[in-house]
Amino acid sequence: MTVTRAEYCVIACAEAWRDNGEVLASPMGLIPSLGARLARLTFSPDLLLTDGEAMIVRPDGTAEGWLPYRQHLALVSGGRRHVMMGASQIDRYGNQNISCIGDWQRPKRQLLGVRGAPVNTLNNPTSYWVPRHSRRVFVEKVDLVCGVGYDRADGARFHRIPRVVSDLGVFDFATPDRSMRLASLHPGVSVAEVREATGFELSVPENVSLTREPTSHELELIREVLDPQGARAKEV
Repeated sequence: MTVTRAEYCVIACAEAWRDNGEVLASPMGLIPSLGARLARLTFSPDLLLTDGEAMIVRPDGTAEGWLPYRQHLALVSGGRRHVMMGASQIDRYGNQNISCIGDWQRPKRQLLGVRGAPVNTLNNPTSYWVPRHSRRVFVEKVDLVCGVGYDRADGARFHRIPRVVSDLGVFDFATPDRSMRLASLHPGVSVAEVREATGFELSVPENVSLTREPTSHELELIREVLDPQGARAKEV
């Protein structure tokens, strides 16, 4: 069967946790959650998943342990958590905004607020998921820095942005100045489309790879175990 764009996005999100070992995965959003659970069921069996409160859970949501708040904070502050957040805006260096659009003193739009973004980005690896890649999200300069990018994180021991996943492709910061680079295109997407939908000059390698294909086992898990109702298609 044909692999859908949403399924490529699940695979791309899952790859964020490859080789992470025993760290706490904190995915925000359906596609990242499916990715984290898929990683746990396949190539990252030591990954820790939570119910968002105080329990360590299996990919099916059943409890397998207790995570007291003090232990959760120890993981967060010690680089042993990998969160995948959303981004209302993100710039070339990975600075992220989820607080407001416009001047913060008189914003045009009020969003979630800064919340835990500074702590997340300075104390543990943070990736991002953007379901609608556009110039409104990928901007030259964010209106307010919530998640800290590479140009502002000098000296932060655990700061790392492994990847940004959008509905068009996968992006990383493997460049000399730590600016955003196109790492892979989802099948069916062109470099021109990505450039047109990005509000800053993106680093593009001469040969851009495609996001990898899911295995038949991974497709079976996505379609029959993790998301049999097909809710992933509503997010992408």
